[in-house]
Amino acid sequence: MRAFFRQRFSALIGAVVLLALSACSPVKLLNALTPDSTFEKTTGIAYGDDPRQKLDVYVPRRALADAPVVVFFYGGSWNSGAREDYGFVGEALASRGIVAVVADYRLYPQVRYPLFLEDGARAVAWTRAHIGEFSGNPQRLYLMGHSSGGYNAAMLALDGSLLGAVGMSPKDLSGWIGLAGPYDFLPIKNPEVRPVFFWPDSPPQSQPINHVSRGAPPALLIAASKDDLVNPTRNTGGLARKLRAAGVPVQDLYYSRPSHITLVATLSRPLRRLAPVLDQVVGFIEHTPTQ
Repeated sequence: MRAFFRQRFSALIGAVVLLALSACSPVKLLNALTPDSTFEKTTGIAYGDDPRQKLDVYVPRRALADAPVVVFFYGGSWNSGAREDYGFVGEALASRGIVAVVADYRLYPQVRYPLFLEDGARAVAWTRAHIGEFSGNPQRLYLMGHSSGGYNAAMLALDGSLLGAVGMSPKDLSGWIGLAGPYDFLPIKNPEVRPVFFWPDSPPQSQPINHVSRGAPPALLIAASKDDLVNPTRNTGGLARKLRAAGVPVQDLYYSRPSHITLVATLSRPLRRLAPVLDQVVGFIEHTPTQ
């Protein structure tokens, strides 16, 4: 009986949160409902000279010396977003024993493709060099991103020239996780995104699907099956098929209850019943061999 009432109460809380998300800033609400008892946080670490080139590190309170590490890139069409808005992601990963790095990067109109990817590469290089100071194991390094941040993670994992420019290789990654990422989106339809990629002369090499090769890191691709912003069949499904054809380990999952935006919100405590995204991410990390 108690279990029944706990489930009903949890469902009620989820419904209230979903209603509130439509009336106020979603991330502010999610972060307000996120506990801070599961992690130690170090904020505003510079990985470059620009004010946008900073990151936060979330270390589990009971972190092991060889804890896996996830570098997370948020979405926002490459023209918005801030690392402090994604404390709920840092908490989610830290609560499961994972050291989380949430990185800012320069946005349009300050920069265009590929400069924000160069920022991502520098954030990853900083993580590999310094995460041991935060109980993380640089040999268990994963990338993760949502929406345009999923694109960033994909490009860093698939286009070897990006990590190569900072003395690394995609082979230094144990794997990567994409949440509702755009991986194959030419010609660009979103008017906000067009100038980021020099539309109408958007370069084909800007597309993750064009960088798939044998030996790429294992991937976990998750999408909302009814996503009306980033087509899951073309992007998640198409990239998964191409990775499999190249012999790259990949799992693609689709959930009907979250939307494009709430897919990442399922990592937060109030909305985890929408879809087991956090469990899938943790399972992928726990069962992927170290590179």
